[in-house]
Amino acid sequence: MADHATHAIPNVSLAERAWRIRRNALRMGEVQGQGYIAQALGVADVLAVSYFHALTYRPHEPEWEGRDRFLLSIGHYAIALYSALIEAGVLPDDELETYGGDDSRLPMSGMAAYTPGMEITGGSLGHGLGIAVGMALGLKRKQSTSFVYNLFSDGELDEGSTWEAAMAAGSHKLDNLIGIVDVNNMQADGPSTQVMNFEPLAPKFEAFGWHVQRVDGNDLAALVAAFDAARHAEVAKPRIIICDTKMAKGVPFLEERERNHFLRVEPEEWAKALAILDEGRPA
Repeated sequence: MADHATHAIPNVSLAERAWRIRRNALRMGEVQGQGYIAQALGVADVLAVSYFHALTYRPHEPEWEGRDRFLLSIGHYAIALYSALIEAGVLPDDELETYGGDDSRLPMSGMAAYTPGMEITGGSLGHGLGIAVGMALGLKRKQSTSFVYNLFSDGELDEGSTWEAAMAAGSHKLDNLIGIVDVNNMQADGPSTQVMNFEPLAPKFEAFGWHVQRVDGNDLAALVAAFDAARHAEVAKPRIIICDTKMAKGVPFLEERERNHFLRVEPEEWAKALAILDEGRPA
């Protein structure tokens, strides 16, 4: 645990970390006036547990060989990952205002060549898990004890490449691979399960040889228990944590929008959203 981040104030609660990640995302969204804000708010708890409980890394040495790798398969969730990397101290807070701008290290879709801590370039959905399998195999062959975490979306379950990678991971018994699926049941064309119904999801991964857990992705205690169980499971299998999350979690008027895959927020609504979030700051 010695290599985990202690950015800002030490011994900060996970609830506070998640709140800060949400607030960072809203601040970046306000810069552009639009974006994938609902996903960032929804997955903030998953990222808080990832970066401030589960992962081993060095904030000021993002390419340290002994790190766990955190892969963002969902390139358009970059705003969420930037928020976590800022909170972790990998990126400076003052870059937040550059989000999506010319020459920024924080482009609207994640690019590994631009951003410290961004392990892969996402965007063409369905590629992340395959890359994670390759990384996990490589680390195995180097006899590394590091883990590969791969965050991907329920929309990526539509892609055959995701299931090919899932089968390969089970076949190779990659017990250093931890997949995280953000199931928010929303994608560009509507509710994910109506575009292509992937349920029941847990039995599918079990059939492919994975150690499977399904949790409320906005319940910090449940996430901590699931991440611990995934890392320490004494089975020669890849591990998957299926996280059911709520789009725009923490800002009710955004939660209620029928189609919130890509949000356009009016200028006065940013202040309202930040005020609501500030009112709910953990004690």
